[in-house]
Amino acid sequence: MNSRVKGSSLESKRYEFAILVDSCCDVPEEYLEKYPIYVIPLRINYKEVSYRDRIDISPKEIYEKLKLEIPTTSLPQYDDAQEVFENIIKDGYNKIIVINISSNLSGTFNLIRLVSGEFKLKGIQIYQFDTKNIAIGSGMYAISVANHLEEGKSYEETISLLKCEYGNSKVFFCAETLEYLSKGGRIGRVSSLIGAALGIKPIITCGEDGTYCIAGKERGSMRCVRKALMLAKEFASRGKKADIMIMHSGTVLELEKIKDRLEQLIPNCRVRIGGQISPVLGVHVGPGLIGIAVYLLA
Repeated sequence: MNSRVKGSSLESKRYEFAILVDSCCDVPEEYLEKYPIYVIPLRINYKEVSYRDRIDISPKEIYEKLKLEIPTTSLPQYDDAQEVFENIIKDGYNKIIVINISSNLSGTFNLIRLVSGEFKLKGIQIYQFDTKNIAIGSGMYAISVANHLEEGKSYEETISLLKCEYGNSKVFFCAETLEYLSKGGRIGRVSSLIGAALGIKPIITCGEDGTYCIAGKERGSMRCVRKALMLAKEFASRGKKADIMIMHSGTVLELEKIKDRLEQLIPNCRVRIGGQISPVLGVHVGPGLIGIAVYLLA
């Protein structure tokens, strides 16, 4: 199984602990390659075949297939999760920090909790963190943990810092359509927008309880993006500095302009374009989505 196995290189051995995420955390490839970050894939299920998120199917393939069939998604398989844990142990780690998308949006957190229990009985130290967030909004916590790892912070210090950082991440999604969220039954509190006036675009985020909610709405895509930029600025103002990541689904134009505008609006921030959201999330939002994640820094 291609589960982001790191191998037993001397480079990976110098770290005290490993980081484990699910595929919907959207951790950029550069971090997966540089740090001992392992990924448990969720599943995309068509009538005839099931794919592992980002392993057996790409975002591009998802959007091409949407015209023919809208698949369902599901939790990681228990065996898949077990195998990733075993790979981490084979690579020499007995301490793991697990970062997951919101337990109120997916049963992934609970499944990994159950698998973790088996390995805790074998003496493996595991700390699991429920981000109450989604996509790169969750992944930013894993990036922060990787930064602490790079700085030489211990397992215990990193857990303490992570607990203090809870709530420092916020993601704002400009959805081109609610069609796929509606068909997938994931609409939650945004259902009131179904049937709204033509051209109304929602800005979706996660509330404190880790479920989808509406942060704002505008008529037209460009107004929606401008509103999301202002919401990002407002959230970033809560901290001294901010790390900002832009994600998207399918082909989206003018991402560089959005990046430039964020840099103008928010001083003391670093803005990066992180790429495509995971295929599993792509199934639920369809093409054309823009996500802006803000992570507050000390």
